[in-house]
Formats: sequence, C-alpha cells, structure tokens
Amino acid sequence: MKYFPYTIAGEETLTRVPETAADLDEFRRWVERKARAGEMVGADTETTGLDIFSPTYRLRTVQFGDAREAWVICVELGPIFAEAARWALITLPRLVFHNATFDMLVLDRHLGVPLATLAPKVTDSKTIAHLFDSRPRHEGGYGLRLKELCARDVDPNAPDTQEDLTAVFHSIGETKATGWAKIDINHPTYLLYAGLDAILVSRWLPIGEERLRKVGIRQALVDFEHRVMYICALMERRGMLVDRDYVSPLVERLEEEAQLHAGKAHKYGVTSVNAPKQVSTALLAMGETLTERTDSGNLKVDKEILQVLADVDRDWQRIGARKPNPLADAVLRSKRAGKWAKSYGVAMRDNLDADGRIHPNISSLAARTARMSISKPPLQQLPSADWIIRRALLADEGHRIFSVDYAAVEMRVLAALADESTMKKAISEGRDLHDFTAELIWGPGFTKNHRKIGKGVGFGKVYGGGPTTLSRQTGAPLDEVKAAVAAYDRVYPGIKRFSRETARRARANGYVVVTRTGRRVPLDRDRVYAATNYAVQSVARDVLCQALLNMHDRGLTEYLLLPIHDECLGSAPADIAEDVAREIAEAMRMDFFGVPLDTDPEVGGRSWGSLYMKGPDGKYDEELRAREDEWYRRMALAA
Repeated sequence: MKYFPYTIAGEETLTRVPETAADLDEFRRWVERKARAGEMVGADTETTGLDIFSPTYRLRTVQFGDAREAWVICVELGPIFAEAARWALITLPRLVFHNATFDMLVLDRHLGVPLATLAPKVTDSKTIAHLFDSRPRHEGGYGLRLKELCARDVDPNAPDTQEDLTAVFHSIGETKATGWAKIDINHPTYLLYAGLDAILVSRWLPIGEERLRKVGIRQALVDFEHRVMYICALMERRGMLVDRDYVSPLVERLEEEAQLHAGKAHKYGVTSVNAPKQVSTALLAMGETLTERTDSGNLKVDKEILQVLADVDRDWQRIGARKPNPLADAVLRSKRAGKWAKSYGVAMRDNLDADGRIHPNISSLAARTARMSISKPPLQQLPSADWIIRRALLADEGHRIFSVDYAAVEMRVLAALADESTMKKAISEGRDLHDFTAELIWGPGFTKNHRKIGKGVGFGKVYGGGPTTLSRQTGAPLDEVKAAVAAYDRVYPGIKRFSRETARRARANGYVVVTRTGRRVPLDRDRVYAATNYAVQSVARDVLCQALLNMHDRGLTEYLLLPIHDECLGSAPADIAEDVAREIAEAMRMDFFGVPLDTDPEVGGRSWGSLYMKGPDGKYDEELRAREDEWYRRMALAA
C-alpha cells in the first residue's frame, strides 16, 4: 500500500493506493462501512484525456474518498483493480462527482458500470455550484471549477497540487493536455492529485448544499437538473453516425472557399481576414464609417457590423438596405468557411469512435440562464437554414431523422410570464404572432418589412436588443425602429410592465433574477436591461428540459439524438418514424400558465440535412443530392 499524507485546512488527510489483493480487501472493508452507514462518498476518475469515445482512450484510476481519506484504485494495473473499483461503484449508495456527466460516461464505457446504475445515486457538485451562481469566475461569479470552489470555501491552497502536476507534465516533455496519458501511473504527485479530488469534493458538497438552502433553492430543482443531466448523458453516449465519404471532401471544399474569399479580401489590402485592424483600415479607405470601438479602443469590425456592411442578416439573406460592401462580404464568407471547416468538418472527420459515430458533448446546464450547450462540434451554433454541415450527420441504417420544435416558444413564454392579454388571445386563436403584431402597429395594410421590424422588436424584448441593434439587423432607419418600439409598448403594455418589474425585482434582490421555476440568474449591474431576456430564456430552457423528462417517462429517450435550443432531434426506424415524432411532439406540448406551447414535428430522410431540403414530392435524398451538386458546381465556378 502506498500512503500520501496531505494537510487540508490544517487537518491531516491520507490518500491510500492499494498495490496487492490484501490492500484491495482493506479497501472493500472501507467501502462496506460507508455503504452500511449510507454515507456520501466523493469519487473521481483519471483518464488519458477528454475524448471518451476515442478507440485509444483509457481509464487509468478511479478514486473514492470522504473528508479525511481517499483510496486511489489504479484500474490500469489489471483486472483485480478494475473489478474492485467496479464493485465499489455498484455497492456505494451515494456518490458525488464534480462534472458528473463526464465521469459517468467514462465509467459506463470503460469500466462497464451502466449509466442507469450510476445516475440515481450520483450528485453533481458542479450542478450545485451552478444553481447558486451560474457565472464562471472570469465573469464575476463565485466559480464553477472544483479547485477554485475549494480555494474559496475549504482551503486557499487547494489548487496547489494541480499546479504541481502541470509542472510534472512539463518536466517529462508533455503539455497540460497530453500529460494525462503519458505520466507514470505510480508518480506520487499524480496519485496524490487523484486522491485529493475525492477528498475535496466530499468537503465542498455540504458547503454548497447549505448555500443553496440559504438562498431558497428547492431540492425539487436540484433533482430536476440531475434527471436532465442523465437524459443528456444518454444522448451523448448514443452519438450520431458521420457520413465519412461526405465529410472529407467537405473539409477540402470549405478550406478552398475560405482561401477564395481571403483572396478577394487581399485585393483590398487585407492579408489576414482575422486581423481587425487591417479590415477596419481598408473599410475606412473604401469610404465606410465605423464608430464603435472595442474595450481596448480599437475600431470594432465584428460579425454584426460586417453583416450590416455586407447587407445580410443573421441567416445570410440579403436585407436590401444598402449596396453590399465587397470586402465585408469577403471577410465574412472567408471566416465562416474557415470556421465550418475546422469547428465542424475536422471535428467530425477526426473525432469518431470505432463505429464511425461522433459523440457531441452535451452540457445540460451551461449558460448563465442554464441554457444547454453542445460542443465538439458546436452544433447549436449552426445557422438555422444551413444544410451543408447537417448533411454529414446520419441516422442509423434503416432509420429516418426527425425534428420536433416549439412554435415561437420564447415569445409565448414572454406572453405568459407578462400575462399580456392581447398577445395571449392572439396565440390562443392560432394567429401568426408576427403578422398580428404588424397589423396592430401598422394596420391591415402592413408590409413584409413592417412584419420584419415588428418581429425584431418582439425578439428584442426577449434577447435584450435595443433599437440600434435592430436597425442594423433589419436595415430600417433608426427613427422608424424607435417608433416601432414605442408602438409595440402601446399595443402590448403587459410586456413593458413585466420588463420594468423584472428589472426592479432583480435590483432589490442584489441583481439576481429569480425565475418562475425558482432559478437564480445573476445580472450584471451595467446590463439590467437583460433581466427580461434572462427570465424568458431561462424558463424556455426549463420548458424544453421538462419535455425531455416527459419523453423519458414515456420511454422515448432511446430515439433522441440532440436537444437544440427549442428543438429535439431524433431518429427512429423508418416504419415508425412518423409515429415516434408525433408521440414526442405530444410529450413536448404543454399549457404554460394559460398559453399553449405548440409543437411542430417533421420527419426527413436519413441525414439531418434532409430536414432542410424537403422537395415537393417528399423525397428528401433526391432533392438533397441535387442541391449538393448545385453547391459543388457553384464552388467550381467561383474557383
């Protein structure tokens, strides 16, 4: 047995590392005592990295601990160690991990401990931290990482072993990313680091839970988040097939497109589209006016400003407000193609498991408002009308992709929260809300542009965008937008009242928005106008998560692939895909404080992209191939 003493908050702790069968027997006796007492035990894993589903991935250690002692089981050393760790995970009735989704997926895939066995007994300390303050430290929050939480609440020296371990990685010629796979499993710093995480999480959890009780977070919300976490872990484990024959040439074509448009930008003196100063200088030389500046004082030429100059909206549709600036257009298109090639194409090409599937990381509790996120690749960030990237992701053989999303869910949530009677009446009557709004403001003869402005004002209430931003996005004169905002407040007075009251309550509550579901969302003091956005977006997220629970209770989780904003993506065998989509739509549909949250199921072909390329005859694949051929043809002509 190896022993590693360490002092935490003035108290001696001990990490034990079994080396023999007799040592493992002692570990089992410790586990049995904890199990009989029903105690919460801290747990953690050490692995070769973050790509859980990579064919070369390895689980190295599993560790368990309480506030004073830890056991590091080196499963990499052989079957008896792996079996001891597996037995402990099954035997212990209560476990706490930090960022539990990661560890549960590791243990499910590499130690044979099923998600279904682990999830009911696991508490995630990161979830506890997020429910208290959802901001990371760099945004002024309390913190979400275990070491920084413990540095504040347990011992200021808690991060020291992390820094020591990084130094060891560097000493053996490895980086912070590669050292986990290369360090000797018997290295004392490595083993001590492993054990201390189990001890630290055991010490911090009761502090975090007590903090939640003091601010009034109900246990029901904690339980809700853990159920959602489990369902998202099931989706992440399932993953999606990648069309490898499509992805490889796609990366090449996107890289060519990025170079093509970079070449156009070069004609205007921009040698790098990622050099803002070059771009701003060239735009000024072309006669453009730039007034906004970054925090460092440089002229701002971000995506939003370039889209205005290129005369395109967020969906890359022409606005028609001005003559497009060719440099702004070239910079935008070069950066987009480059991002798509790297963030999506390369990620899908190079991060597949042995079966050709990609497993995007699904963070069930991510943004400040608790909105979920997807990374590796960031599929939630795809433009709403894009099919080029989505075409690479496939349903299983013999299955069809389906999508079920809410109809204008955030506007409906806003209407319900604000109890805005006029808007609620329009929704209950099945009116197109944006047509209805335009008619209220401009009369029955409203134009398409009026509808666009009215829609933008409504979403501005939800997302916190002001008249200046809306003027940019729509191309409408600022005075016209300001008049539309004033008219919107007149026809929907409940929205304005709700916004004012939400901001007032947030200030009174220490700049924290408390949502209808009891969630605390911290508000920056200089962005009080975001209070309505946070209240609506957070509740809309919880609506989707409740829908996930409804689906799980109906036995539909096996068909789910991804949660994306207000949409659930899934696949099912072709002969039942329509029925499954309808059943999921029914599980998602609900009444929210008197406002119906309607759903729109749609079934496509085998690829996700097919949902965006539906032909008049309903034959998705034929239409898809035709559009692909057209895209390739245009790329060839452009080159």
